Amino acid sequence: MGVVTGVTNAFQACIDACNKCAQACFECFEACVNEPDLNARKSCVKILVECAQMCQMSAGMMSMNGQFAKQHCKMCADICEACAKECEMFKDDHCQKCADICRMCAEECRKMANM
Repeated sequence: MGVVTGVTNAFQACIDACNKCAQACFECFEACVNEPDLNARKSCVKILVECAQMCQMSAGMMSMNGQFAKQHCKMCADICEACAKECEMFKDDHCQKCADICRMCAEECRKMANM
């Protein structure tokens, strides 16, 4: 359901997934920078920020029914998958949960891109 228009948004499941994924990535980023093996997590930390930013932008594009929202979500799915792969290399709980949420978001983004 739209927040201010009250109109059901066909993209709502994907918008919600993107918002959740962005939050998960930022939380995981914060947890990763406080891990003792931060140096080993450089790639993970970078992709977490990239994924969060992409998810935020995708949610915005869908919310305004942007002209390139579907293409954007296709790319978002690819970035979420890459982030999930990077996160799952680390066995701590926050990275494992983040990887799961990234995969869920990638799935929703693919569905949206194929509408």
